[in-house]
Amino acid sequence: MRRAAVAIAAGAMAVSLAACGSAKESGDSADSTGSAKKGDDIKVGLLLPENATARYEKFDRPLIEDKVKELTNGKGEVVYANAKQDASTQNQQVDTMVTNKVDVLIVDAVDSKAIAGSVKKAKEAGIPVVAYDRLAEGPIDAYTSFDNETVGKTQGEALLKALGDKAKDGQIVMMNGSSTDPNAAQFKKGAHSVLDGKVKIGREYDTKEWKPENANSNMEGAISALGKDKIVGVYSANDGMAGGIITALKAAGIADIPVTGQDAELAGVQRIVTGEQYMSVYKPYPQEAEVAAEMAVNLAQGKSLDSIAKDKVDSPTTKAIPSVLVPVVSLTKDNINDTVIKDGIYTVSEICSGKYKAACDKIGLE
Repeated sequence: MRRAAVAIAAGAMAVSLAACGSAKESGDSADSTGSAKKGDDIKVGLLLPENATARYEKFDRPLIEDKVKELTNGKGEVVYANAKQDASTQNQQVDTMVTNKVDVLIVDAVDSKAIAGSVKKAKEAGIPVVAYDRLAEGPIDAYTSFDNETVGKTQGEALLKALGDKAKDGQIVMMNGSSTDPNAAQFKKGAHSVLDGKVKIGREYDTKEWKPENANSNMEGAISALGKDKIVGVYSANDGMAGGIITALKAAGIADIPVTGQDAELAGVQRIVTGEQYMSVYKPYPQEAEVAAEMAVNLAQGKSLDSIAKDKVDSPTTKAIPSVLVPVVSLTKDNINDTVIKDGIYTVSEICSGKYKAACDKIGLE
């Protein structure tokens, strides 16, 4: 996959990614227990939370693997495991990697609290831990993600823009993510900061495991409770759930109402092209993945994170974690060319295949 050149919306925070830092031990890491300095022959444990969302296998994994190879002159190895949305499985995967003596872990937690004990075990074994995408609890050494409250604000602002005057009279449904995902709580907080007082929230759900089928069931319940003529829009925290929501809306004969999303999944982008989904939040995965790989390699090699991590973030268990927060972009049909196509995430032919060709032609996507 060719490396993407990240597109950042006007006014967004620029994130500077420097080359690997000096060879001194980092004094900023929270309780850093990095092992003796190593060369390029390192082993990086990568644990991703699930494979139902397209991004993890299509973007995150290969991008991290490629960057680790680049930073280690092809000598670094990535040992991969996917928990398939099971927190117990992920804890076992961490334990296995500790037993197999990886040099560093990159962990995208299924459950941020449940992973804390395993993070502690890794640290006690001298294995530093990078929290990836979700802020895991326990003594982690570094963290990279997106500004999650800004994601929610971006979604809320887009929904209000799409609603216009309808926001005064109608009701929306809020379909938040899983209660076990700390990111979901931040998305929700950001969205509420924009939506509260501007539009009536008729029903709100925390969607178990982020599953589209659960979002579909929740949406069916909301339609039944509120009445199909009363719903003017839907806040959906991600694209997968937006797909389940739109299926429920179609079944009820509801059309032409804005639905938000996140992750810029191919199916989500295609729904934006056809007008079924109003927007998604494009999160530049290449930048996030490359930062995680840089952090992991530096920690494994006993180097400082000072040149990479300019921010500090507190988790419920650890203070002042060296962090990089990557900016996001509101993706609508107006800027598909300038975001996911420009950055090499998708080609026009991928987005505009088959039944989507006419809709692509209509909006000038070619």
